[in-house]
Amino acid sequence: MPYKDMNDRASYPAYDQKDATKKRRAERNKARRMMEREGVVQKGDGKDVHHKKPLSKGGTTVRSNIAAVPAHKNRSFARNKDHSIK
Repeated sequence: MPYKDMNDRASYPAYDQKDATKKRRAERNKARRMMEREGVVQKGDGKDVHHKKPLSKGGTTVRSNIAAVPAHKNRSFARNKDHSIK
């Protein structure tokens, strides 16, 4: 669905405005930045930062819980209807 005006918050889907969604995205971004600082990943390298224990299952963004994996491996897990990992 095309947006009427990209500066108009009312035209964005409600999903993107939920606090829980923003928090999960912030945690994923934090994990990516941590790995970039260590030189493990870089922009455009085709790698994802994987949470060993998923955030949806109570995992946290600490170095011992994240790893760099190829994008096709991180995006291939079986998922529930709510998009959490089975």
